[in-house]
Amino acid sequence: MGGSKKSAFAPASAALTQAGNIVELFVEVVRNTFRRPFQFREFIEQAWFIASVTILPTALVAIPFGAVVSLQTGSLIKQLGAESFTGAASVLAVVQQGSPIVTALLVAGAAGSAVTADLGSRTIREEIDAMRVLGIDPVHRLVVPRVLAMILVALLLNGLVSVVGIAGGYFFNVILQGGTPGAYLASFGALAQLPDLYVAEAKAAIFGLIAGIIASYKGLNPNPGPKGVGEAVNQTVVITFLLLFFANLILTLVYLQVVPAKGA
Repeated sequence: MGGSKKSAFAPASAALTQAGNIVELFVEVVRNTFRRPFQFREFIEQAWFIASVTILPTALVAIPFGAVVSLQTGSLIKQLGAESFTGAASVLAVVQQGSPIVTALLVAGAAGSAVTADLGSRTIREEIDAMRVLGIDPVHRLVVPRVLAMILVALLLNGLVSVVGIAGGYFFNVILQGGTPGAYLASFGALAQLPDLYVAEAKAAIFGLIAGIIASYKGLNPNPGPKGVGEAVNQTVVITFLLLFFANLILTLVYLQVVPAKGA
């Protein structure tokens, strides 16, 4: 009976332990971020690598995403008889929700898996243990530059998705749906506000931080062997996606409560 109870609570206990370890790694990353010397070269190399594997997929995803949002909102608003607000609805949907989500998915899926695979391969080759023996902190040397690089690239990709998505939405709305260019831009200016952009960038930074922490933790703690690294990569993507969607929900609720809509 006692053994069955322990087995029933084992998954929950393991999940809580893992969550505590992730929080501990986050605290270590924050502390080591201000530790000198800063690994600037590693940061630049990782930022370039992460950007190289995410820029093209992000741009390719942003074009159809902006088009779908524009076409769907344009059709719906036309049914409601408010065609003049098509631009505002499309652009706000892309800036507030679309661009951070697309950025999060690409950063977690492409960059996060690459970081986990890199650190995981170092771990199973005992390079991480060798660094500790030599007195080198792997969090300061390897994890901090990767987490900061993911935050920086997430911020840049969020701007890229916003620009490409808005341009794609404008093209499809004006060319395919016969919208008026002036009305599209005017409605956007009438309802949009700078906090909409601020919250999108804040979301992107937080998503990059979450993806970097999860990827680094899984990379530093894989199961033994190459199979363990593959499992760690899969777990990184799944866990990061779940956390990012919950974080987006919480941030959106807080933003809508704190910042009133323009004209409200």
